Amino acid sequence: MPAARAWQRMLSGRRLDLLDPTPVDIEIEDIAHGLAFVARWNGQTRGDWPYSVAEHSLLVEDLFTAMGTNVTPATQMTALLHDAPEYVIGDMISPVKAAVGPDYGALDDRLTAAIHHRFGLPGTVPVRLKKLIKKADKISAWLEATQIAGFTEAEASKFFGKPDPELIAGRRIAPRPPQQVRQDFTARHAALLSRMEAP
Repeated sequence: MPAARAWQRMLSGRRLDLLDPTPVDIEIEDIAHGLAFVARWNGQTRGDWPYSVAEHSLLVEDLFTAMGTNVTPATQMTALLHDAPEYVIGDMISPVKAAVGPDYGALDDRLTAAIHHRFGLPGTVPVRLKKLIKKADKISAWLEATQIAGFTEAEASKFFGKPDPELIAGRRIAPRPPQQVRQDFTARHAALLSRMEAP
């Protein structure tokens, strides 16, 4: 029996090996395109467009920056790319991740390391930074849950914690066309990369 194919051809022409990803096969355009077409909440959101992982990632980075702790271009980039592996493995809801088991986590870790190395970040995110990004991620989930996914505030607070009112004040979620989100994600990545590389 021939071995199962474990690579994916990207629109850039790169061939990404999911079992052994390398930084040279990572392109931001592929990430932005993939994430802009991956729906959060399994697509169960209000609006004319799915709420994409790219849109979520922009919100998480914005919330992380607003939290004001350990904010540098590199940590902002880490927040922006926190779900980047989902451009090839999709966005599995937590119950599915639990059912798949530890193999999903190992795959996610390998892809994250390759993506981070490609853009000048450490392969492993420091624990303190990971916790801060996770906090921003949960605030984003609370906003998404209550504004577009049909949760009551009480339900969302039970699953994601009650967010700081100052952090969520005035933040409105409105799903947008994938092409627009892809462009904004790529532009934000370019801006942060430029600041990371500045002397």
